[in-house]
Amino acid sequence: MYIEIYETFITPGPKLNVQLLAICDSFSSLLWDVEYYSCGSFEIYISATPENLSIFQKGRIVGRSDDKRYYGIIEKILINADAENGDYLTISGRFLMSLLSRRIVYPSQSYTSETSYADIVKNIVYRICAWHDTLRLIPGLQVSEFSSPCWQKTTHLQVSYENLMDWIYKICEIVGGTANIRLKRSEDDEYSLVFELSQGTDRSVLQNENPHIVFSDSYNNLLSFDYLLDCSKYSNFAYVFGAGEGIFRKNTSFFFTEKIPSLFDRYEIYVDARDLSDETEVNGETKEIPQTEYLNMLRERGAEKLTPVTQASEFTIATDGKQYQYNRDYFLGDYVTVQNERFGLKQPKIQLVGMIESFDQNGHSLTPTFKGE
Repeated sequence: MYIEIYETFITPGPKLNVQLLAICDSFSSLLWDVEYYSCGSFEIYISATPENLSIFQKGRIVGRSDDKRYYGIIEKILINADAENGDYLTISGRFLMSLLSRRIVYPSQSYTSETSYADIVKNIVYRICAWHDTLRLIPGLQVSEFSSPCWQKTTHLQVSYENLMDWIYKICEIVGGTANIRLKRSEDDEYSLVFELSQGTDRSVLQNENPHIVFSDSYNNLLSFDYLLDCSKYSNFAYVFGAGEGIFRKNTSFFFTEKIPSLFDRYEIYVDARDLSDETEVNGETKEIPQTEYLNMLRERGAEKLTPVTQASEFTIATDGKQYQYNRDYFLGDYVTVQNERFGLKQPKIQLVGMIESFDQNGHSLTPTFKGE
């Protein structure tokens, strides 16, 4: 495995030109932190030479020869000069989804009729980053037509002034999917940035369509184990208040479960959604949004604000590939089974939401983070 460094050029249009500038296989360490519900990051630790400093420059794209899904963009460069231990560069940044963090959702986007999450997210990304306003374009950005089943859920919503990347990841948590931007090379050596929506695969013992993936101390593929259960910030019932004043303020409530939460099992929050306008513009004319459709938008806002019980596992797993190999047998976002026989703890279906790959003088290690349903 080696690191690829790409130079980007913007030509009239604006058009994105990308060239492979250099490859590097002599780094001291590499951390590759891929996340499912947030933007991942990377860090490279390498000898500080004039050549390396000229190659690793702000804004350049960093990739891996063995990973064609995730690419980083250099955001931070640190030089440590030390007479005893030598001079080193620390190069770090986030993955290409961070490009969307440079935009906000403006003007306001409103979907008063039942629309799939996939269409909403794709339309908003296209309108803000790939449409006709050349000052806001992200050069080379293409919006993929394909999306996974979880993105076909429908909703009503209105969004204004949110950071675009952060808002997309909020939606990801609601539908159980993820978003990514990858660097795609065409047959004629042209590059583009492809925005995609996808979801993980169920590989747990609770299904029989796919081979089961089980991490267990009894299988010797679970090397260390940390488990957290935290309900201190849990909420499951939202009172959502929107447009209007006083007793005339439009409001509704929202909860995920079939049964209304009650008694000790009810954790309420207040959601101020007065920023959701009850009016929309149709063909240049301002019209009031029907009551039913507006209340649906308030419920969507409530869904965004509810906080689930934090149930996470973080541990080190074997990387020798004797049983399961990451990015071959299982992938980020997949549901697997984790069990610790020593403590009698079994999580039949838990999602892989983060994976830190570490490459250094000690070899290759994997540190996954799992999140319960």
